[in-house]
Amino acid sequence: MTNNQLLLEAIALKKCVTLVYNNVPMKLAPHVLYSKHNAVFTDAVILEKHGVARRDKKIGAFHLSGINELQLTDQPFEIDAAFEPAAEKYAGVTLFMVSADAG
Repeated sequence: MTNNQLLLEAIALKKCVTLVYNNVPMKLAPHVLYSKHNAVFTDAVILEKHGVARRDKKIGAFHLSGINELQLTDQPFEIDAAFEPAAEKYAGVTLFMVSADAG
């Protein structure tokens, strides 16, 4: 399965993923897959970096070309309050986004 397919599944099922991004192991809660400048990105809540839970969970943008060792986990996530599905940066370029009805 490609990274795109795994991320689509994670977003649809609201399941966390583990990955290595620019040589940093992380656990993320992906909320949206979108295109920008002919490349694909995901915006996701960073839950863990280097195996350590983050106290200040924030949403980061991740270029798919920097993602390695992507794995879907069984850990569910809730849509983060900081996530803005109507943000201008997603207008017309969203490939897939979490839904409050999913899960």
